[in-house]
Amino acid sequence: MLPLILLLLAVAFIVVATTRFGLHPFLALLAAAFIFGLGSGMPLPELVASLKEGFGGTIGNVGIIIIAGTIIGIFLERSGGAYAIAEAILKRIGHHRVPASMSVIGYITSVPVFGDSGFVILAPLNRALTRRAGLSLATTATALSLGLMVAHTLIPPTPGPIATAQVLAADLGLVATVAVPVSLVVLAFSWWWATRVASRLHIDPAPDISEDDIARRLAQAPSAARAFVPVLAPLFLIMLGSVSSLPARPFGEGVAASLAQFIGDPVVAVLLGMLMAFTLPRKLDRQMFAQSGWVGHAMLAAAIIILITGAGGAFGRVLQNSGFAQALGDAMSSWGLGLWLPFAISAAIRAAQGSATVAMITAAGIVAPLLPALGLDSDLGRALAVVAIGSGGFFASHANDSFFWVVTQMSGMTPGQGYRLLTLGSSLMAVLSGALVWAAGLLLL
Repeated sequence: MLPLILLLLAVAFIVVATTRFGLHPFLALLAAAFIFGLGSGMPLPELVASLKEGFGGTIGNVGIIIIAGTIIGIFLERSGGAYAIAEAILKRIGHHRVPASMSVIGYITSVPVFGDSGFVILAPLNRALTRRAGLSLATTATALSLGLMVAHTLIPPTPGPIATAQVLAADLGLVATVAVPVSLVVLAFSWWWATRVASRLHIDPAPDISEDDIARRLAQAPSAARAFVPVLAPLFLIMLGSVSSLPARPFGEGVAASLAQFIGDPVVAVLLGMLMAFTLPRKLDRQMFAQSGWVGHAMLAAAIIILITGAGGAFGRVLQNSGFAQALGDAMSSWGLGLWLPFAISAAIRAAQGSATVAMITAAGIVAPLLPALGLDSDLGRALAVVAIGSGGFFASHANDSFFWVVTQMSGMTPGQGYRLLTLGSSLMAVLSGALVWAAGLLLL
């Protein structure tokens, strides 16, 4: 009981410190990590090691991606390429369909691409589309981020669902058959949440850019087709890498597979996209690469995002290494909730330590021996359990989730606004998804 109280106190501290007292999220997250670690009785060397491991591991995973993605965004924006893309898309879909389009783009992107990487890559396009459509960035950023969450935890071949299916010995075809319709209903809810709730908050997508600036940049802009390349190429390469790593090994085991996996690594893929972005300006100037130039501005913008994201990773790793998430899942296994049990265990672990994939794999290990007692020891029952665990995997994205900080910092949201839009939105989506799986179990089992 004490670790749960400590967790609630740590999260409450982050919320109050960042929203009420204006404390920088970096300091609030580190303080919360120390509060929880010391209060839970972690040995001091283990607490310090967890902080270092979480901070360094998170930055190692997303730092270069954020830097390269921010540079792509600067070159897209200042060359006019982002606005050329936005103009081309708006001519085809119309201004009112932008939020729905971003939800769908996020949904499709997150099947092969981790949410952090997908949001960083798509943020410049989202910002430009939002500006040209005259919408609030809160609307489209929420639509994109929630869309990214849905497929990432529900649809194979994303790592979480695949690993969970393997642990529960579930058939991936059946998992997909259940997960796809459930995910589409939840995706529709994410669009509704973005357009009806998030739209009440106005965030200017480009407060420092006037219409005259946009017109001037459009006059110098590359074609929309050329501007699309730095955005789509990294996504395609990451998808290629994911396909090459499938158990069926479609590219074999030789040079082709190794090359696909190398260029499909998110870091390599986004760096290649960055190089492609350098071709967008009509004239490439050395000043663009200087400390005071385009690259320098991108570095400054990326640094804040990386530091906050790293601090969130440190907080999450302290929670994970304390053993609290595992103990909470074990305690809940005796509650006897049917399909709600896999969901609840996954949701609790996700809220406790931040990583959707870790939550799903941990929950699968706890649930696997309980399947017969839960009446889920059949092919369909195992598939439903996988989707229930995936539903819990996107519950309550908050301060210990690096994705939360990537979205809020790149969208101009305050932490408080992020809690209202992203944390509450993801929680409601998860409960809806869990309810749909539970209803499917009533009808089919």
